[in-house]
Amino acid sequence: MNETSATWKRIVPVRALRWLFCIFLIAFHLPACQQRPQNEVVVYTSLDQIFSEPVFKNFEEHTAIKVKALYDTETSKTVGLVNRLIAEKEHPQADVFWNSEIVRTILLKKKGILQPYVSPSAAAIPPHFKDAAGYWTGFAARARVLVVNRNLLPEGDYPRSLQALVAPRWKGRAGMALPLFGTTNTHMLALYQLWGPQKTEAFFEQGRANQVQVLLSNSVVRDRVADGVLAFGLTDSDDAYVGKRRGKPVDMVYPDQDNGGTLLIPNTVGLLAGAPHPENGKKLIDYLLSEKVEETLAFGDSMQIPLRPGVKRPAHCPSVEQLTIAAVDYDALANNIEEYSERLRTIFLHK
Repeated sequence: MNETSATWKRIVPVRALRWLFCIFLIAFHLPACQQRPQNEVVVYTSLDQIFSEPVFKNFEEHTAIKVKALYDTETSKTVGLVNRLIAEKEHPQADVFWNSEIVRTILLKKKGILQPYVSPSAAAIPPHFKDAAGYWTGFAARARVLVVNRNLLPEGDYPRSLQALVAPRWKGRAGMALPLFGTTNTHMLALYQLWGPQKTEAFFEQGRANQVQVLLSNSVVRDRVADGVLAFGLTDSDDAYVGKRRGKPVDMVYPDQDNGGTLLIPNTVGLLAGAPHPENGKKLIDYLLSEKVEETLAFGDSMQIPLRPGVKRPAHCPSVEQLTIAAVDYDALANNIEEYSERLRTIFLHK
């Protein structure tokens, strides 16, 4: 060692050298010495911010863990965040994915985006609504319903089945959302399973001939019905209930209660593989799967249906025991999502 280097070592302690090195890296925007704040959790959610944000605030108050949330847009429901999570697979930015539907959550499991976590809060949730290995868990479901304008139709004349969409008497008077995103996409994928491809695609062709209006989103369907532009439409129970809460002249019908049942789509939550704050992520999942959150969502403006028995709910919110529910294999839906989604794009965008 020469005199210069020896003097440098004596004058500048090793700890100071480390600090100088970190300052050098930060100055050039290198991540080596940067650390994420530890008292936070990052969650991506496709549930409307107006419904999910109060839940996050309650979690923060109970745990002092800061929630950083990224919300999806109405027109790209679920799909936008799912694609982002796939793109971030090698460098995860989020800890938790709270999805307002189920099929694409299962798709993320199949692509290795999720890691298993069996929450103690999920013990009473029926097995049909959770992954056996803990990769995802369902809670607080919405139903796929028909929203009806009660000023245009007497109650005895309300449509009671999806088949009403293609009935000649309703030609040009019914609507649905573009089935490429969110719950409408999940619903149409479910029809492929429940009815088979031939009957499902015949239904779509009949809908085209019957001039069913294909609109931008479920909330737009509700608004067209509320304004009297349409007599009824296919939407989500939370959208229909928001219309009722706003004093709009709308009612909701749980379709096919005597023939096949109503499709129920639970919220789902999963822990991301490589989550930067896995322990905080688990705490948030435990909270989301609690009875308190199911009760909150049932009494809130989204009127979501608790999946476990015994959770308090308002009189206007049905229990799962009161409904005939369509027997859908969610895991199988995820297996066929790419094939049938491409068929939907061809039918609804290219014809």
